[in-house]
Amino acid sequence: MYKNLLVAVDNSQWSDHALKVALELAQATGASLTATHVYAGRLHDDRFRQLEPSLPERYQSEEVIERQRGIHDALIGRGLALISDSYLDVVESRCRDVGVHCRRQNLEGHHYEVLLKAAQDAGADLVALGAHGLGHGPRSLLGSVCERVVRGAGMDALVARQPTALAGTSLVVAVDGSSGSWAAARRAIGLAKTFGGSLTALAVYDPFFHRVAFSSIATVLSSEAAKIFKFREQEVLHDEIIDSGLTSLYQGHLDRVAEAANAAGVPISCEVLQGKPYDALLGYVESAQPALLLVGRHGLHRGEGQALGSNTENLLRLATGNVLVAGERSDDAQSSPAEPRPGKAVPPLEWTPEAGARLQRVPGFARGMARLAIEKHARAHGYPLVTPEVVDEARKGFPF
Repeated sequence: MYKNLLVAVDNSQWSDHALKVALELAQATGASLTATHVYAGRLHDDRFRQLEPSLPERYQSEEVIERQRGIHDALIGRGLALISDSYLDVVESRCRDVGVHCRRQNLEGHHYEVLLKAAQDAGADLVALGAHGLGHGPRSLLGSVCERVVRGAGMDALVARQPTALAGTSLVVAVDGSSGSWAAARRAIGLAKTFGGSLTALAVYDPFFHRVAFSSIATVLSSEAAKIFKFREQEVLHDEIIDSGLTSLYQGHLDRVAEAANAAGVPISCEVLQGKPYDALLGYVESAQPALLLVGRHGLHRGEGQALGSNTENLLRLATGNVLVAGERSDDAQSSPAEPRPGKAVPPLEWTPEAGARLQRVPGFARGMARLAIEKHARAHGYPLVTPEVVDEARKGFPF
């Protein structure tokens, strides 16, 4: 599952949490581990030179200034390197204790830039780092280095807040039918198989936004505009068809992930939740306390040039536990079940021409979900054919 792991080390408690998870992963998968500490020696040098004019008068002669620069450079350059080596000595010792091959490197430069390059140079397929560093402030939701590394990383990124073990514990993966969530589901299935824990797949849709939107629209539409827009009919469409259609749609995504988990011999439970996706997921994981929440880098509404989806961003900032953001690999795309595979999909029911004509009256953007909802009703009642009577029965009171 993983071959090369990179851990960002800074001797903070969060860095230690990341190392703990990475060591467990490396032990279980046979991966090698690269421990990297980055220090900003040149930043200290630049800042010292900026402060030189404010030094006491006895330090202002050129000869003294040059001597102080030399002393400062030696202390900062050598001192930071010695501190870095000390951090890495601890990591190397812990790797040796559990039989994990460790490569160590202390590097100088801007932290997130150097870490991203180091991960790429090492061929890392996962970078693990703490949610915060030594500069953590009481109002900080996510450390700046952590956020920038996760945004820039193409590989998987594990953000650690807790010293949670993976073996025999629970995992939660968020699913929405996107390629990103499928990548997360594949990692979740692989980890659950490796560590023997339980796996829960969650899909979340928001049935409330359109109700808020319709309430807002109702305050500005004139009676004539409401007739043209067919406001009441549109409202019924959303309430009666789109909500149930979305439930079916997201359940379908979960079913395909469950199929992959079952094929791998991994027990899985699935649940469709309602609400803002990140908020519903946060509520679930705060209650269930899984060892790891797995999410894709993007969801279905990915924008061009977008580094992270908004739900993933919110989860990274607000989750109190460990989060793994899955990057997308070529083999993820090859096995993606985001669309039903030939021979696996439930065949559509036959519709009479009259029932089909009724369906055509539904606005195009919702027609697919209307068909799903009506066919679900027909199958539940054992009807082999969709007739106008079945349509009426499935959606009483809706004018199509």
